[in-house]
Amino acid sequence: RLSGGLENLANNHYLPFLRRCLEFRYVTASVGLGILILAMALIMSGRILFTFFPSIEGDRVYASLEMPEGVSVSVTAKGAERLEAAAEALKADLEELTGEKNVIRNVFTSIGQKADRSSGRPNMNGPGRSHFGEVVIGLAPAAERDNLSAKLVASMWREKVGTIPDAVKLSFNADEFSAGEPINYELAGRDVDMLRAAATELRAELGRYAGVFDITDSFRAGKQEIKLSLLPEARNLGLTLRDLATQVRSAFYGSEAQRIQRGQDDVRVMVRFPESERASIGNLEDMYIRTPQGIEVPFYSVAQFELGRGYSTINRVNGRRVINVIADIDRSQISPEEVNISIQKEVLPGLQAKYPTIRMSLSGEQEERAKSFSGLFQAAMLSLVVIYTLLAIPLKSYIQPLVIMSVIPFGAVGAIAGHWIMGYQLMFFSALGIVALSGVVVNASLVLVDYINRRRREGMELDEAVLSAGVVRFRPILLTSVTTFVGLVPLMATPSPATMFFIPMAISLAFGVLSATFITLILVPCLYQIAEDAFGWDPVAQGQIDADEAYLNAQAQRAE
Repeated sequence: RLSGGLENLANNHYLPFLRRCLEFRYVTASVGLGILILAMALIMSGRILFTFFPSIEGDRVYASLEMPEGVSVSVTAKGAERLEAAAEALKADLEELTGEKNVIRNVFTSIGQKADRSSGRPNMNGPGRSHFGEVVIGLAPAAERDNLSAKLVASMWREKVGTIPDAVKLSFNADEFSAGEPINYELAGRDVDMLRAAATELRAELGRYAGVFDITDSFRAGKQEIKLSLLPEARNLGLTLRDLATQVRSAFYGSEAQRIQRGQDDVRVMVRFPESERASIGNLEDMYIRTPQGIEVPFYSVAQFELGRGYSTINRVNGRRVINVIADIDRSQISPEEVNISIQKEVLPGLQAKYPTIRMSLSGEQEERAKSFSGLFQAAMLSLVVIYTLLAIPLKSYIQPLVIMSVIPFGAVGAIAGHWIMGYQLMFFSALGIVALSGVVVNASLVLVDYINRRRREGMELDEAVLSAGVVRFRPILLTSVTTFVGLVPLMATPSPATMFFIPMAISLAFGVLSATFITLILVPCLYQIAEDAFGWDPVAQGQIDADEAYLNAQAQRAE
């Protein structure tokens, strides 16, 4: 029954439609070209956006707290306690929301360093920092918490915490995997004050976008310090800045006098001022400095000092200081690409005019996105050249490979439509699927063109050969494409963190093959005849078949 239905579809519906399309082949080709132009316009105008990586939620929510450098551990611990208290209060709200108990399995706090992001129990690595703290909420698996979004938990936790006094940075993250910060602008220049001003303005502009949060920058003022300098009189006494710094350090921090071995440990004996004489800045002013001649002079007679803040870190790229403006984004409200396009069009030109010596560029996820898509584009161009070469050699034609490969861009159009139908954003893995698609969709087109050529070598007229090839190859082309599509349906229908990377690729392949099928059956025959109208191909004139043999073959086919 299925075979009979396909035969009826091919002879009674497809054949008359194909004959009509061939009669108006230039109109058919124009419609196909219009579809391609529309798809390209949607991409180039930014209405269809390619994102880089999907946001994949895990079963943990991280709250990272950063206080001013130099604060005591107790100050950071108080901020972490506030995060813990908010997490405990969140438990009751989540139980009420989901009707499930133990939605939050555990709460882990780390003071001084980040918690490990790997699976299993969090552990601590690296040197400690008194100004840094992190609190981690461990959630029940998604199936046991009524598929409650971890990002929703992070948002609710953020609201309960509010603002922590004196916090330099407070961010909440629920992603199991990340390719970098969604919003990251690198500002490079030599004037630190100008960089800070530009970073402040850019942060204010980012705050205007709905869905953009946890906006911060990488500039840190560092700890408070005392900066020493010599007076001109000190030079006359033979004092250097190194002499001054060494004596002040020895007085307040100490100099190692000896080491005493106690078991497996070395005990350092330090010589320095008594604690009462190194407790305030006044003690610095009261100390005496020894000159190279052994004369002791008051500190204030040869040196001066001022209070300031040093830089905790100095980031440089190509010799220029760099400040990164970083933000997170709620992808359900807006995509990073939309924000970046708007910032580059509306904000950066004004900032660049105001701060001409500062270079502004994308970093983080968007920088990786540009590199990855650039590499993928180069590889795709190379694969198209190879495909063209492999087709041109056996076909002995420069034009027919282009007719066969005409289905490739229409496969991409089908992939874009498939993402819209399935409700997925186009992303890097979608592009991988489109590139893989280019080697798949040419198969049916190649078989169709080869069949037309064989029928023509047998002496059949061009119109009859094209129509005959379409009808004969209709069923295998259609069944091959449909079975490919059906085989990919289980992967498309099972969204989970494990398959999230592969679903966009499967959508590109499935809908691209389906779209290319109709293009192969309708547009390829039209393009074949258009190519014949423009360039012509006569198998008899090219010696591929004898004229008498062609005549006899044609008579035999008419008799059939």
